[in-house]
Amino acid sequence: MNLRIELVPLSLIHQTWPLVEKFISEALKWGEDDYTSDQVKVYLTKGEWMLLVAVDEQNAVHGAAAVNIYNMPNHRVAFVVAIGGKLISSKETYYQLCELLKGFGATKIQGVARDSIARLWHRYGFKERYILVEAKL
Repeated sequence: MNLRIELVPLSLIHQTWPLVEKFISEALKWGEDDYTSDQVKVYLTKGEWMLLVAVDEQNAVHGAAAVNIYNMPNHRVAFVVAIGGKLISSKETYYQLCELLKGFGATKIQGVARDSIARLWHRYGFKERYILVEAKL
């Protein structure tokens, strides 16, 4: 199966949402209470984040990602807030993702991940930079 990574235009977020919500919701389960799928949809529909999809030759959606691009002093970071899908991770899809994000000026890609996903993304050059810890107050 050949997949293409595509940006969903802002004008089509509402029409695409029913096709991708399951992928986003599944990914958000690991973030506990950081975001709900409804909150992600709000950021996407306001144009603050972008929605990327992995589609096959028939334009069937196999995965989706919500990405927040922001500026730091030395980099423009594409932060993957949520990513989910089946069999969407390959060298080719990662290359397409990087090229798409570079087109938006990104110089770095980041995300938080559980151990198994961190191991998967390690094969594409990701390295662990921090360990995030938290406590509710």
